[in-house]
Amino acid sequence: MTPPRVVVAGGHSAGHIEPAMNLADAVRRLEPTAEITALGTVRGLDTTLIPVRGYSLELIPPAPLPRKPGADLLRTPGRLRDSVRAAGAVLDRVRADVVVGFGGYVAVAAYLAARARRLPILVHEANARPGVANRLATRLTTHVFTAAPGVRLKHATAVGIPLRPAITALDRPALREAARRRFGLRPDAPVLLVTGGSQGAGTINAAVSGAAAAFNAAGVQVLHITGPRHVVEVPDGAHVVVPYVDEMADAYAAADFVLCRSGAMTCAELAAVGLPAAYVPLPLRGGEQRLNAEAVVAAGSGLFVDDADLDPDWIEATVIPILTDPERLRAMSARASAAGAPDAGLTLARHVLTAARAAAP
Repeated sequence: MTPPRVVVAGGHSAGHIEPAMNLADAVRRLEPTAEITALGTVRGLDTTLIPVRGYSLELIPPAPLPRKPGADLLRTPGRLRDSVRAAGAVLDRVRADVVVGFGGYVAVAAYLAARARRLPILVHEANARPGVANRLATRLTTHVFTAAPGVRLKHATAVGIPLRPAITALDRPALREAARRRFGLRPDAPVLLVTGGSQGAGTINAAVSGAAAAFNAAGVQVLHITGPRHVVEVPDGAHVVVPYVDEMADAYAAADFVLCRSGAMTCAELAAVGLPAAYVPLPLRGGEQRLNAEAVVAAGSGLFVDDADLDPDWIEATVIPILTDPERLRAMSARASAAGAPDAGLTLARHVLTAARAAAP
């Protein structure tokens, strides 16, 4: 039997690339002979994040849609035409059986090229507010999957977000002591994990560093991932500052509670590992990040704080009492676990392989 040939399109941002690569891993777990090709461009993180995951990367010309009228908008049709033509050439060369898109302008070209070749198209939307690419794709296919129920996309089925096995299989209690030792934390005191995403967040960094004395007084340890471009000064104490963590599973295993942004991947990972959190939605694009965490907050496994309201006083009044209340932490952790979807990658992979086999000659 010919191995299934799958093309994934989710380039430019980590929020698109990571679920695409996790889906590719899940396909390989179910069908080790599967041939998987990723579409990307040189403008984003594609050349950094995709090759290290062991997948072939094919670059196509970028065709972003400008958000404002102007000369750049007038050039978009020509750029899109070139991008679709290049994507089609890749589909032909690898003899694709199915295309799986995760949004972004790389996915637009893949969707249109696949439609022209009558290839099956599967769409995954990680965010609560769908982007333009995936809204377009719902006119081309009925195979539409979302991270959560209630996402406004035609034909949508909620499956969760594909995650790495290191996250979905993480046993936090079993690994807690070793993970804390790795970061220089004590095994017997509560730990707050702080992260603003891959690039960090100045508001979060400033508020947490300003609350350092309150953390020390309460006996709370802090594992503070600042982002590679940020530097924070904190007094001596149980406040561990690192610019970046390669394996977030270790940081999750060390933590009892998290202070973070509410990107779709972050929300999915915290639910999968059963970590409660205080979410600080990025105050951009109409507050769409807030939508990603609404379900987990409603379930009682998290809380919101607006970026403008986050300061040391809020942390001292709200976060520290949670961290020093073991019963409350356990209850919030259990609710977080109940909201997770650890099998999302394998579920989506089964749909992909079914479509690929049906389309194979």
